[in-house]
Amino acid sequence: MPESLPILLVQMGHPPADIRAAVGEQPQWFRAALGDKVAVQVVCPFDGDPLPVAGTFRAAVISGSWSMVTDHEAWSERTAEWTREMMLAGVPILGVCYGHQLMAYAMGGVVDYHPQGSEVGQLPVMLSAAAKQDALLGELPASFDVFLSHEQSVLTLPPGATALGASGHDPHQIIRYSPTALSVQFHPEFTAPVMNKIITSRSERIAMKGKDRDALLSRVSDTPESRSLLQRFVFGG
Repeated sequence: MPESLPILLVQMGHPPADIRAAVGEQPQWFRAALGDKVAVQVVCPFDGDPLPVAGTFRAAVISGSWSMVTDHEAWSERTAEWTREMMLAGVPILGVCYGHQLMAYAMGGVVDYHPQGSEVGQLPVMLSAAAKQDALLGELPASFDVFLSHEQSVLTLPPGATALGASGHDPHQIIRYSPTALSVQFHPEFTAPVMNKIITSRSERIAMKGKDRDALLSRVSDTPESRSLLQRFVFGG
C-alpha cells in the first residue's frame, strides 16, 4: 500500500463532555502518539460518515468508545460489517478497546460485560509464548504496562483467532486474527493526563464503582511499550 496514503482513524464516538474539555478527542490522542510523520484521515460513522473503500488508505485504526458493542447501534453494526470486509480483504487493521471488541464481534466472537466488572488504570499485560513470533509483538518484553478503561470484554474468541496477551482480569487483551489484523483491549494512544482524567471524571462513576481512585492515580506514569505497538503498526519496524 503506498506510503503516501493516509492512516484511517475510525472514530467510534465522542468522549463525555468533561473528558473532552480537559484532554480533547481521540484523534488528538492518536496524532500525538504518532507525531507528524503520517497523515491521519478521521471518519466518524456515528455521525453518518461513509466508510471508505479499500485502497484509499494505508491502514485503519478503530478507536475506543463510550458506547457498548452489545447495544448494536446501527452505525456500529455498519462499521462491524465494513470491518469484517476489510479484514477478509487483508487490509491492515488495528482495533483499540471498542475497536478490539468490534473486530472480535465482527468475526464471530462473543462480547459482553465482564463478569468481574470494569478494568481501569495502569496495569500489566503478559504476553503468551506465541507472541514472541508475532511481527508486532516480538520485540516487546514479556510483561509491560498499559492504560485500560473498559466494562465490556471479548468473552469468547472468534473462530481462528489467537489470544497473544492477557491481564489478571481479562485473558483476551491482545488478539491476532490474521497476518494483517490485530486488536488490543488497552489504549496505546492514552497519555497519563488522559488516564488520570478518566479515573477522576464524573462520567466514569459506574466504571469506578468499588475502586480506590487515589490508589489508581498513584500508579499512573507512562506506557511506552504499549505506545510503541501502535507506532510499529503504523510505521513498521
